[in-house]
Amino acid sequence: MPELATNKAEPTAGFPIHDMIMRFNMFVPRLYNWCISLGFTPGKIMPSRAFCSDENQGYPIIMIAKHFGAFPFNHGVVGGIVATDRHAPHATHGQDMLIIQASHVGYDPENRVFGTYRRAQTTDMECSSSCGKIQEVISWYQNEYEFARHNILLHNEDGKNIIIVDNQLLHQDRNNSLSLRLEKLIATDSGKQPVPLRILSTAKVYSPVQRFVDRMGETAFNGITPQPIGTNLTADMFYFRRDIPQMEEFEHHLELNLLDHMPQIVTSNSPDLLAAQITTQVEFDRTFRTIVKEQAYKGKKVVFIAGLNIDISPQSGQLFPLTKFVPWAAYVQDSDGYYFTLEQEELVQTLQQQSVENSDQVDLEHAIRMMASAEEIKMEL
Repeated sequence: MPELATNKAEPTAGFPIHDMIMRFNMFVPRLYNWCISLGFTPGKIMPSRAFCSDENQGYPIIMIAKHFGAFPFNHGVVGGIVATDRHAPHATHGQDMLIIQASHVGYDPENRVFGTYRRAQTTDMECSSSCGKIQEVISWYQNEYEFARHNILLHNEDGKNIIIVDNQLLHQDRNNSLSLRLEKLIATDSGKQPVPLRILSTAKVYSPVQRFVDRMGETAFNGITPQPIGTNLTADMFYFRRDIPQMEEFEHHLELNLLDHMPQIVTSNSPDLLAAQITTQVEFDRTFRTIVKEQAYKGKKVVFIAGLNIDISPQSGQLFPLTKFVPWAAYVQDSDGYYFTLEQEELVQTLQQQSVENSDQVDLEHAIRMMASAEEIKMEL
């Protein structure tokens, strides 16, 4: 079984992966048995999923249908965003309600990196980004960061440390830009204003603030020629400004979720993984309140669980990805209105205490054969 290079990941605070992972074929029966222990009625549970639209999310959907005996209601949009306006329709489709939200990220077991997935149906089984929507959203920010880290230069000129900053990075009034926290890099005059030592054609030369020099070390300024700051441009030194148009609902929801966290994402060793984790955290926090307030869920048992799907590319002879699930949090509501939440560690422990055997699971092949052999029903038009 491929092992995940979890030591390379940089999970956002409070969302560890190590020791929290379970294979999807073990997670779903545990989830089913937990729901039954909460008083859910077998055969009366309406599962719902808020997954991305990628084909590699099909295997988890099949597993949900197999163990809950119903094809899950579609409760999500691309990127793993929960369509909260679908709560009421979902509530009318069953007696006991289950919602599973999961952002997802691909994993390449050969190169031990997150963010890619081998597409078996492409001509030459090419790898592409996964989640593609997350990568599409963060790519603009990655490009801005790449420009900044190559166009902030450190040097020692005639025995004096200097920092050379591209003019574009000095404009604090641009709406779509990476904006530097200049006070962390550049020394200021008595009026707290950075004063250039020299003006170049496309940049300005400044004295660095002493705490920046201490942080970088003197050797960072001692190159024969000016050296890019590179990855020493850390997340606390900048932020992003971005005009995100208010268009169709959910059109830019994912980007809005991630905007404040983009400095951490673009400087991460595993940006796609971190972005997926943050999406799951934000979506759980946002969605659970909408469930609490949803009148259509009043008087119903509800479980809402959020986590991360890790899609490991199929190996030779495998049709589906070896999907693993990392639980994040869960909301549980009883029919009398009482509700509570489980944080990650308690949720994982609760699931691990459940059996992976499910006597109620459906034989999908048998069910399909029954439908194929059923007597034809003629419709009158």
